[in-house]
Amino acid sequence: MAIGPARTAAFDILHRVEHGGYASDLLLGARLDARDASLASEIVFGVLRHRAQLDYLIEYYSGRRGKLDVEVRLALRMGIYQLRYLDRVPAYAAVGESAGLVRRARKTSAAGFVNAVLRNVNREAVAWPSREVELSCPEWLLARWERHYGAGVVEGIARAALHAPEAYVEPSTGRRQDVGSQTIVPLLDLRPGQRFLDVCAAPGNKTAQALGAGVEAIACDRSHARLVGMKGLGIPLVVLDGTRPLPFARRFDRILVDAPCSGTGTLGRNPEIKWRLTPEDIEDLSRRQAALVAGARAALAAGGRLVYSTCSLEPEENEGIVDCVEPGLVADRLQRLPGRDAGDGFWAAVIKSDVPANG
Repeated sequence: MAIGPARTAAFDILHRVEHGGYASDLLLGARLDARDASLASEIVFGVLRHRAQLDYLIEYYSGRRGKLDVEVRLALRMGIYQLRYLDRVPAYAAVGESAGLVRRARKTSAAGFVNAVLRNVNREAVAWPSREVELSCPEWLLARWERHYGAGVVEGIARAALHAPEAYVEPSTGRRQDVGSQTIVPLLDLRPGQRFLDVCAAPGNKTAQALGAGVEAIACDRSHARLVGMKGLGIPLVVLDGTRPLPFARRFDRILVDAPCSGTGTLGRNPEIKWRLTPEDIEDLSRRQAALVAGARAALAAGGRLVYSTCSLEPEENEGIVDCVEPGLVADRLQRLPGRDAGDGFWAAVIKSDVPANG
């Protein structure tokens, strides 16, 4: 059976994600027409969001446990996802093309196994063996969220990550931007003519929001490639590592540090994160985030205002960073949680200058 471009692309992207790629970036680079792009995206994100459920269902329908070659497991995940979770997908296409993908991957001897397993798949209810499987999220993440937010909240966070996030547009810029992300820039209380620095600016949605207030802006990022996409904003773009001393002679009235983070507030959008992240990663990120805040505070003008934000749910990356700031200088804190609030999870704090405006 011929394999269509959508399932071919989905399989190849999932294979690259297994080796460190990011699904969103890979899907953007796929050369597919609109219909195939939609199906490929649905399969890729669906498989990544429901991975633990799908792996349990492989055992459930095959009647066997044990290690499978990655190509065989990917084909089975794709097939089961289409058969159980999608409507209007012909069963013959899901089964036949999944077996074909195994052959294409030179695992011909496993094609019969894939075919036989998928022919057993139905939509009858399954009793999940654990909350890790039911919520398709690593238990260590569930346990830490339960510890920090309580049992009633943790399930909402995890279930929100099983669904595609709603699309929002920021009204002042016309850009697609998560509704939670849109709440960060207003915390800066921007005024026309203020000198504004965006330390970790790419892809530029928050910078574009800030420009609407009439500020004099400079945008920075570690990645030259990501900054290139911001050229249309018409402002100075600087490649730098914000954990090192900032190279600007003048100080800034307003600074945004939208820090690189674990991204645990965006698992519906970036589901591969939950299968890659480790506690050690959170520790490493928090050290970098603390350095970003320290460097930005050194560049803040007297009477200025700094907003530190992340799309993380982890206290080490949020409260743990600003709790090191002198008492009285943290003016406000904001948190949004998936499943409780619309959009992605975000955390932010407003930090005032330690030198008053007339100092």
